[in-house]
Amino acid sequence: MKKNKLSRRNFLSKTAITGLTGLLGTHIVFGEHLPKGYIPVGLINAEDQIPGKSEDLIVLNDKPWNAETPPHLLDPKITPADLFFVRNNGIPPEKVDLDSWTLTIEGESAKTKKVYSIKDLQSKFQVYSYNLVLECGGNGRSEFNPGAKGNQWTLGAVGCCKWTGVRLKDVLQDAGVRNDAVYIGYYGADTHLSGDRSKVVISRGVPIKKAMEEEALIAWKMNDEDIPAMNGFPLRLVFGGWPASTSGKWLNRIVIRNQVHDGPKMQGYSYRVPKYPVAPGTKVPEEDMKIIESMPVKSLITYPKTGAMVKGDRKFQVRGHAWAGDLEVDSVHISIDFGATWLKCNLTNPVNRLAWQHFKITIDLPEKGYYEIWAKATDSNGVSQPMVVPNWNPKGYLNNACHRIAVKRT
Repeated sequence: MKKNKLSRRNFLSKTAITGLTGLLGTHIVFGEHLPKGYIPVGLINAEDQIPGKSEDLIVLNDKPWNAETPPHLLDPKITPADLFFVRNNGIPPEKVDLDSWTLTIEGESAKTKKVYSIKDLQSKFQVYSYNLVLECGGNGRSEFNPGAKGNQWTLGAVGCCKWTGVRLKDVLQDAGVRNDAVYIGYYGADTHLSGDRSKVVISRGVPIKKAMEEEALIAWKMNDEDIPAMNGFPLRLVFGGWPASTSGKWLNRIVIRNQVHDGPKMQGYSYRVPKYPVAPGTKVPEEDMKIIESMPVKSLITYPKTGAMVKGDRKFQVRGHAWAGDLEVDSVHISIDFGATWLKCNLTNPVNRLAWQHFKITIDLPEKGYYEIWAKATDSNGVSQPMVVPNWNPKGYLNNACHRIAVKRT
Protein backbone atom coordinates (compact mmCIF):
# COMPACT_ATOMS: atom_id res chain seq x y z
CA MET A 1 0.00 0.00 0.00
CA LYS A 2 1.28 3.47 -0.85
CA LYS A 3 2.32 5.38 2.25
CA ASN A 4 0.78 8.75 2.99
CA LYS A 5 2.96 11.53 1.67
CA LEU A 6 3.71 14.05 4.39
CA SER A 7 5.74 17.21 4.49
CA ARG A 8 6.35 20.04 6.89
CA ARG A 9 3.77 22.06 4.99
CA ASN A 10 1.13 19.75 6.46
CA PHE A 11 2.15 20.75 9.98
CA LEU A 12 2.36 24.52 9.97
CA SER A 13 -0.58 24.93 12.31
CA LYS A 14 -1.39 23.28 15.61
CA THR A 15 -5.00 23.05 14.45
CA ALA A 16 -3.83 20.35 12.04
CA ILE A 17 -3.18 18.05 15.00
CA THR A 18 -6.82 16.98 15.05
CA GLY A 19 -6.57 15.57 11.56
CA LEU A 20 -3.56 13.42 12.41
CA THR A 21 -5.30 11.08 14.81
CA GLY A 22 -6.71 9.06 11.93
CA LEU A 23 -3.27 8.60 10.39
CA LEU A 24 -1.70 7.55 13.68
CA GLY A 25 -4.70 5.52 14.73
CA THR A 26 -4.79 7.11 18.17
CA HIS A 27 -5.01 10.39 20.08
CA ILE A 28 -1.77 12.46 20.20
CA VAL A 29 -1.17 12.95 23.89
CA PHE A 30 0.11 16.50 24.55
CA GLY A 31 -0.41 17.26 20.87
CA GLU A 32 -1.01 20.89 21.75
CA HIS A 33 2.71 21.16 22.58
CA LEU A 34 3.92 19.85 19.20
CA PRO A 35 6.17 22.67 17.85
CA LYS A 36 5.27 24.24 14.55
CA GLY A 37 7.19 22.72 11.68
CA TYR A 38 7.69 19.33 13.36
CA ILE A 39 6.38 16.05 11.99
CA PRO A 40 5.32 13.37 14.50
CA VAL A 41 8.03 10.72 14.27
CA GLY A 42 5.38 8.04 13.85
CA LEU A 43 4.37 9.63 10.54
CA ILE A 44 7.77 10.31 9.02
CA ASN A 45 8.23 8.67 5.66
CA ALA A 46 11.97 8.73 5.00
CA GLU A 47 11.57 8.10 1.27
CA ASP A 48 9.42 11.19 0.91
CA GLN A 49 11.30 13.36 3.37
CA ILE A 50 15.01 12.72 2.87
CA PRO A 51 16.13 13.56 -0.67
CA GLY A 52 17.95 10.68 -2.33
CA LYS A 53 17.51 8.32 0.61
CA SER A 54 15.79 4.96 0.98
CA GLU A 55 12.56 4.67 2.94
CA ASP A 56 14.23 1.81 4.82
CA LEU A 57 16.48 4.16 6.79
CA ILE A 58 15.46 4.49 10.44
CA VAL A 59 14.75 8.15 11.16
CA LEU A 60 15.93 9.31 14.59
CA ASN A 61 15.31 13.02 14.16
CA ASP A 62 13.77 15.23 11.49
CA LYS A 63 15.05 18.63 12.62
CA PRO A 64 17.85 18.25 11.75
CA TRP A 65 17.60 15.04 9.75
CA ASN A 66 19.38 12.07 11.29
CA ALA A 67 18.80 8.53 10.10
CA GLU A 68 20.63 5.21 10.35
CA THR A 69 20.78 2.03 8.30
CA PRO A 70 19.54 -1.37 9.54
CA PRO A 71 22.61 -3.67 9.69
CA HIS A 72 21.29 -6.23 7.19
CA LEU A 73 20.99 -3.48 4.55
CA LEU A 74 24.71 -2.75 4.92
CA ASP A 75 25.56 -6.16 3.41
CA PRO A 76 26.95 -4.80 0.07
CA LYS A 77 30.71 -4.35 0.05
CA ILE A 78 30.20 -0.74 -1.02
CA THR A 79 27.40 1.05 0.81
CA PRO A 80 24.76 2.29 -1.68
CA ALA A 81 24.37 6.08 -1.51
CA ASP A 82 20.65 5.87 -0.73
CA LEU A 83 21.43 3.65 2.27
CA PHE A 84 24.29 5.72 3.67
CA PHE A 85 23.38 7.17 7.06
CA VAL A 86 22.45 10.83 7.57
CA ARG A 87 23.97 12.86 10.41
CA ASN A 88 23.20 16.56 10.23
CA ASN A 89 23.58 19.35 12.78
CA GLY A 90 21.86 22.10 10.81
CA ILE A 91 19.83 22.73 7.67
CA PRO A 92 21.53 21.85 4.35
CA PRO A 93 21.64 24.55 1.67
CA GLU A 94 18.41 24.56 -0.34
CA LYS A 95 19.98 25.62 -3.62
CA VAL A 96 23.46 24.87 -4.93
CA ASP A 97 24.95 26.66 -7.93
CA LEU A 98 27.91 24.59 -9.06
CA ASP A 99 29.27 27.41 -11.22
CA SER A 100 29.47 29.86 -8.32
CA TRP A 101 30.44 27.47 -5.52
CA THR A 102 33.91 28.18 -4.17
CA LEU A 103 36.30 26.78 -1.60
CA THR A 104 38.51 29.24 0.28
CA ILE A 105 41.80 28.21 1.89
CA GLU A 106 43.10 30.64 4.50
CA GLY A 107 44.14 30.90 8.16
CA GLU A 108 47.05 31.95 10.37
CA SER A 109 49.26 29.19 9.00
CA ALA A 110 48.33 29.59 5.34
CA LYS A 111 51.02 31.32 3.30
CA THR A 112 48.37 32.80 1.01
CA LYS A 113 44.60 32.99 0.80
CA LYS A 114 43.31 31.08 -2.22
CA VAL A 115 39.86 30.61 -3.65
CA TYR A 116 39.01 27.63 -5.89
CA SER A 117 35.93 26.88 -7.92
CA ILE A 118 34.86 23.26 -8.26
CA LYS A 119 36.13 23.36 -11.85
CA ASP A 120 39.48 24.61 -10.55
CA LEU A 121 39.74 21.65 -8.19
CA GLN A 122 38.79 19.18 -10.91
CA SER A 123 41.19 20.57 -13.50
CA LYS A 124 44.20 21.71 -11.50
CA PHE A 125 44.73 18.68 -9.27
CA GLN A 126 44.96 14.95 -9.81
CA VAL A 127 41.71 13.13 -9.00
CA TYR A 128 41.69 10.10 -6.69
CA SER A 129 39.14 7.55 -5.50
CA TYR A 130 39.22 5.60 -2.25
CA ASN A 131 36.82 3.37 -0.37
CA LEU A 132 36.63 4.98 3.07
CA VAL A 133 34.72 4.17 6.25
CA LEU A 134 32.77 7.00 7.87
CA GLU A 135 31.21 6.32 11.26
CA CYS A 136 29.45 8.68 13.62
CA GLY A 137 31.32 8.99 16.92
CA GLY A 138 28.03 8.29 18.70
CA ASN A 139 27.22 5.09 16.81
CA GLY A 140 26.00 2.63 19.47
CA ARG A 141 25.03 5.39 21.93
CA SER A 142 21.68 3.76 22.70
CA GLU A 143 23.42 0.95 24.64
CA PHE A 144 25.08 3.16 27.27
CA ASN A 145 23.71 3.07 30.80
CA PRO A 146 23.15 5.62 32.24
CA GLY A 147 21.98 6.96 28.91
CA ALA A 148 23.64 9.88 27.16
CA LYS A 149 21.91 12.76 25.44
CA GLY A 150 21.92 12.87 21.65
CA ASN A 151 20.65 10.74 18.81
CA GLN A 152 20.13 7.21 20.12
CA TRP A 153 22.05 5.46 17.37
CA THR A 154 22.02 1.68 17.47
CA LEU A 155 24.49 0.23 14.94
CA GLY A 156 23.73 1.80 11.58
CA ALA A 157 25.54 5.18 11.66
CA VAL A 158 28.36 3.79 9.53
CA GLY A 159 29.09 3.08 5.89
CA CYS A 160 31.91 2.55 3.41
CA CYS A 161 31.54 4.27 0.05
CA LYS A 162 33.79 4.99 -2.90
CA TRP A 163 34.72 8.66 -2.58
CA THR A 164 36.19 10.64 -5.45
CA GLY A 165 37.90 14.02 -5.34
CA VAL A 166 41.29 15.63 -4.83
CA ARG A 167 43.74 15.11 -2.01
CA LEU A 168 43.39 17.73 0.68
CA LYS A 169 47.17 17.90 1.03
CA ASP A 170 47.59 18.88 -2.64
CA VAL A 171 45.22 21.82 -2.22
CA LEU A 172 46.77 22.89 1.09
CA GLN A 173 50.25 22.76 -0.38
CA ASP A 174 49.11 24.78 -3.38
CA ALA A 175 47.98 27.53 -1.01
CA GLY A 176 51.10 27.10 1.10
CA VAL A 177 51.39 25.70 4.63
CA ARG A 178 53.58 27.46 7.18
CA ASN A 179 55.90 25.48 9.44
CA ASP A 180 53.82 26.35 12.51
CA ALA A 181 50.67 24.62 11.18
CA VAL A 182 49.02 22.44 13.82
CA TYR A 183 45.44 21.83 12.68
CA ILE A 184 42.94 22.45 9.91
CA GLY A 185 39.33 23.46 10.49
CA TYR A 186 36.38 23.41 8.09
CA TYR A 187 33.30 25.55 7.53
CA GLY A 188 30.21 24.60 5.56
CA ALA A 189 27.16 26.22 4.00
CA ASP A 190 24.54 24.62 6.24
CA THR A 191 22.31 26.94 8.26
CA HIS A 192 21.86 26.95 12.03
CA LEU A 193 18.53 25.48 13.20
CA SER A 194 17.61 28.90 14.57
CA GLY A 195 17.68 30.27 11.03
CA ASP A 196 20.42 32.71 11.98
CA ARG A 197 22.80 32.60 9.01
CA SER A 198 25.50 34.37 11.01
CA LYS A 199 25.79 31.42 13.42
CA VAL A 200 28.15 28.59 12.50
CA VAL A 201 26.49 25.17 12.87
CA ILE A 202 29.59 23.03 13.29
CA SER A 203 33.26 23.65 12.53
CA ARG A 204 35.57 20.81 13.43
CA GLY A 205 38.88 19.65 12.06
CA VAL A 206 41.90 17.37 12.34
CA PRO A 207 45.62 17.68 13.13
CA ILE A 208 47.75 18.67 10.16
CA LYS A 209 49.27 15.15 10.06
CA LYS A 210 45.83 13.61 9.40
CA ALA A 211 45.04 16.32 6.85
CA MET A 212 48.20 15.40 4.92
CA GLU A 213 47.37 11.69 4.60
CA GLU A 214 47.12 10.25 1.10
CA GLU A 215 43.49 9.26 1.63
CA ALA A 216 42.24 12.60 3.02
CA LEU A 217 39.95 13.94 0.31
CA ILE A 218 37.99 16.96 -0.79
CA ALA A 219 35.28 14.92 -2.50
CA TRP A 220 32.47 15.63 -4.94
CA LYS A 221 31.47 12.07 -5.86
CA MET A 222 30.07 9.17 -3.84
CA ASN A 223 30.02 5.84 -5.69
CA ASP A 224 30.68 7.70 -8.97
CA GLU A 225 27.60 9.90 -8.60
CA ASP A 226 27.06 13.33 -7.09
CA ILE A 227 27.14 13.23 -3.29
CA PRO A 228 23.54 13.13 -1.98
CA ALA A 229 22.20 16.46 -0.76
CA MET A 230 21.98 15.23 2.84
CA ASN A 231 25.57 13.95 2.75
CA GLY A 232 27.24 17.18 1.67
CA PHE A 233 26.62 18.01 -2.00
CA PRO A 234 28.43 19.53 -3.78
CA LEU A 235 31.68 19.29 -1.79
CA ARG A 236 32.82 17.69 1.44
CA LEU A 237 35.85 16.50 3.34
CA VAL A 238 36.36 12.77 3.88
CA PHE A 239 38.70 11.52 6.63
CA GLY A 240 38.44 7.75 6.85
CA GLY A 241 38.82 6.11 10.24
CA TRP A 242 38.02 9.19 12.38
CA PRO A 243 34.63 10.35 13.65
CA ALA A 244 32.53 11.38 10.65
CA SER A 245 32.03 14.79 12.26
CA THR A 246 35.56 15.66 11.11
CA SER A 247 34.48 15.16 7.48
CA GLY A 248 32.77 18.50 6.95
CA LYS A 249 29.82 18.69 4.54
CA TRP A 250 28.75 21.49 2.12
CA LEU A 251 32.37 22.57 2.31
CA ASN A 252 33.19 26.17 1.39
CA ARG A 253 36.13 27.12 3.61
CA ILE A 254 39.19 25.52 5.22
CA VAL A 255 41.43 27.29 7.71
CA ILE A 256 45.01 26.24 8.40
CA ARG A 257 45.56 26.87 12.10
CA ASN A 258 48.60 27.43 14.31
CA GLN A 259 46.65 25.93 17.22
CA VAL A 260 44.06 23.22 17.81
CA HIS A 261 40.97 24.38 15.95
CA ASP A 262 38.41 25.99 18.27
CA GLY A 263 35.25 26.11 16.14
CA PRO A 264 31.77 25.01 17.33
CA LYS A 265 31.69 21.34 18.42
CA MET A 266 35.45 21.33 19.07
CA GLN A 267 35.33 22.25 22.73
CA GLY A 268 33.55 21.24 25.93
CA TYR A 269 32.18 17.70 25.77
CA SER A 270 31.53 17.55 22.02
CA TYR A 271 33.29 14.59 20.40
CA ARG A 272 35.43 14.14 23.50
CA VAL A 273 35.86 11.31 25.99
CA PRO A 274 37.49 11.19 29.44
CA LYS A 275 41.27 10.90 29.52
CA TYR A 276 40.92 8.08 32.05
CA PRO A 277 38.24 5.42 32.78
CA VAL A 278 35.32 6.71 34.85
CA ALA A 279 32.42 5.04 36.61
CA PRO A 280 29.07 5.24 34.78
CA GLY A 281 27.30 8.50 35.55
CA THR A 282 30.45 10.34 36.64
CA LYS A 283 30.58 14.11 36.12
CA VAL A 284 33.90 14.62 34.35
CA PRO A 285 35.59 18.06 34.41
CA GLU A 286 36.04 19.60 30.96
CA GLU A 287 39.79 19.75 31.40
CA ASP A 288 39.83 15.96 31.79
CA MET A 289 38.27 15.36 28.37
CA LYS A 290 40.25 14.58 25.20
CA ILE A 291 39.35 14.88 21.50
CA ILE A 292 38.35 11.64 19.77
CA GLU A 293 40.73 10.71 16.98
CA SER A 294 41.04 7.21 15.50
CA MET A 295 37.89 5.12 15.96
CA PRO A 296 38.09 1.75 17.77
CA VAL A 297 37.99 -1.69 16.16
CA LYS A 298 34.48 -2.84 15.31
CA SER A 299 32.50 -5.41 13.32
CA LEU A 300 28.97 -5.71 12.01
CA ILE A 301 27.05 -8.83 11.04
CA THR A 302 25.13 -8.03 7.86
CA TYR A 303 23.85 -11.53 7.03
CA PRO A 304 21.66 -13.07 8.25
CA LYS A 305 19.25 -10.47 9.58
CA THR A 306 18.66 -10.71 13.30
CA GLY A 307 15.56 -12.82 13.95
CA ALA A 308 16.31 -15.17 11.05
CA MET A 309 14.68 -18.62 11.04
CA VAL A 310 16.94 -21.45 9.84
CA LYS A 311 14.91 -24.33 8.50
CA GLY A 312 16.14 -27.77 7.55
CA ASP A 313 19.81 -27.38 6.67
CA ARG A 314 21.69 -26.63 9.87
CA LYS A 315 24.64 -25.04 8.03
CA PHE A 316 24.52 -21.50 6.70
CA GLN A 317 26.78 -18.55 6.02
CA VAL A 318 27.39 -15.59 8.31
CA ARG A 319 29.02 -12.50 6.84
CA GLY A 320 29.71 -8.86 7.56
CA HIS A 321 32.30 -6.09 7.70
CA ALA A 322 35.00 -5.01 10.15
CA TRP A 323 37.08 -1.84 10.48
CA ALA A 324 39.57 -0.36 12.92
CA GLY A 325 40.01 3.39 12.59
CA ASP A 326 43.52 4.17 11.35
CA LEU A 327 44.53 0.52 11.70
CA GLU A 328 43.67 -2.69 9.86
CA VAL A 329 41.61 -5.58 11.17
CA ASP A 330 43.79 -8.62 11.89
CA SER A 331 41.02 -11.17 12.51
CA VAL A 332 37.31 -11.66 13.09
CA HIS A 333 35.80 -14.45 15.18
CA ILE A 334 32.20 -15.44 15.76
CA SER A 335 30.60 -17.35 18.62
CA ILE A 336 27.33 -19.27 18.70
CA ASP A 337 27.60 -20.29 22.37
CA PHE A 338 27.57 -16.89 24.12
CA GLY A 339 31.34 -16.44 23.93
CA ALA A 340 32.34 -19.81 25.39
CA THR A 341 34.18 -20.70 22.15
CA TRP A 342 35.10 -18.70 19.06
CA LEU A 343 35.41 -19.61 15.37
CA LYS A 344 37.79 -17.75 13.07
CA CYS A 345 36.26 -16.16 9.98
CA ASN A 346 37.66 -15.79 6.49
CA LEU A 347 38.73 -12.12 6.32
CA THR A 348 39.64 -10.08 3.23
CA ASN A 349 42.32 -7.44 3.03
CA PRO A 350 41.11 -3.83 2.66
CA VAL A 351 40.94 -2.62 -0.97
CA ASN A 352 42.83 0.44 0.23
CA ARG A 353 43.88 1.86 3.58
CA LEU A 354 40.90 2.96 5.75
CA ALA A 355 38.37 0.79 3.89
CA TRP A 356 36.40 -1.80 5.78
CA GLN A 357 37.16 -5.51 5.43
CA HIS A 358 34.69 -8.29 4.75
CA PHE A 359 34.35 -11.50 6.73
CA LYS A 360 32.40 -14.69 6.23
CA ILE A 361 32.11 -18.14 7.74
CA THR A 362 29.87 -21.18 7.34
CA ILE A 363 28.54 -22.28 10.70
CA ASP A 364 26.71 -25.34 11.97
CA LEU A 365 23.78 -25.05 14.38
CA PRO A 366 23.93 -28.48 16.07
CA GLU A 367 20.33 -28.72 17.26
CA LYS A 368 16.98 -26.96 17.06
CA GLY A 369 16.48 -23.92 19.24
CA TYR A 370 17.48 -20.31 19.87
CA TYR A 371 21.00 -19.07 19.18
CA GLU A 372 22.88 -15.81 19.35
CA ILE A 373 25.69 -15.12 16.90
CA TRP A 374 28.34 -12.78 18.26
CA ALA A 375 31.09 -11.13 16.19
CA LYS A 376 34.43 -9.97 17.58
CA ALA A 377 37.12 -8.18 15.55
CA THR A 378 40.76 -7.73 16.57
CA ASP A 379 42.92 -4.93 15.16
CA SER A 380 46.52 -5.01 13.96
CA ASN A 381 47.71 -3.95 17.43
CA GLY A 382 46.05 -6.99 19.01
CA VAL A 383 43.14 -5.07 20.57
CA SER A 384 39.76 -6.84 20.40
CA GLN A 385 36.20 -5.67 20.74
CA PRO A 386 34.79 -6.08 24.25
CA MET A 387 31.75 -8.28 24.83
CA VAL A 388 30.10 -5.60 26.97
CA VAL A 389 29.59 -1.86 26.42
CA PRO A 390 32.99 -0.25 27.12
CA ASN A 391 34.21 2.97 28.69
CA TRP A 392 31.11 4.87 29.73
CA ASN A 393 31.44 8.57 28.87
CA PRO A 394 29.12 11.57 29.27
CA LYS A 395 28.21 11.84 25.57
CA GLY A 396 27.95 8.16 24.73
CA TYR A 397 30.77 7.89 22.20
CA LEU A 398 32.85 4.96 20.89
CA ASN A 399 30.68 1.99 21.79
CA ASN A 400 32.38 -0.91 20.01
CA ALA A 401 30.87 -3.84 21.91
CA CYS A 402 30.49 -7.10 19.98
CA HIS A 403 27.57 -7.17 17.59
CA ARG A 404 24.98 -9.81 18.49
CA ILE A 405 22.13 -11.17 16.38
CA ALA A 406 19.45 -13.73 17.18
CA VAL A 407 18.65 -16.77 15.02
CA LYS A 408 16.42 -19.78 15.53
CA ARG A 409 16.84 -23.23 14.03
CA THR A 410 13.48 -24.90 13.50
